[in-house]
Amino acid sequence: MLPKKLQDRLRRKNRIRSKVSGTAECPRMSVYRSMTRITVQLIDDTSGKTVLQASTKEAKAKPNSDGAKKLGELIAKKARTKKISEIVFDRNAYAYHGRVKALADAARDGGLKF
Repeated sequence: MLPKKLQDRLRRKNRIRSKVSGTAECPRMSVYRSMTRITVQLIDDTSGKTVLQASTKEAKAKPNSDGAKKLGELIAKKARTKKISEIVFDRNAYAYHGRVKALADAARDGGLKF
């Protein structure tokens, strides 16, 4: 049996994922937050493949708001090299504020459209 907090998070995640899906032209940008790092993936759900990924470890940043901004800029730069300009944002059951919002805003400033 999972703890109630985790059950609630997984329930929110499934509710969001039922509405959000990515394609090759417009991949899903999935965010994962942990105590040690923040990870972002651009996923093509039609083929089930990860197109791009980046983390705060790769960006040489801490998992805080400043690190999330650096990560957003890095993933936007990587997406531009693969000629991806439009994405679908998947906040992955996390509240849209703080680190998640900083990452999304930096990715938008980097040229990605959600």
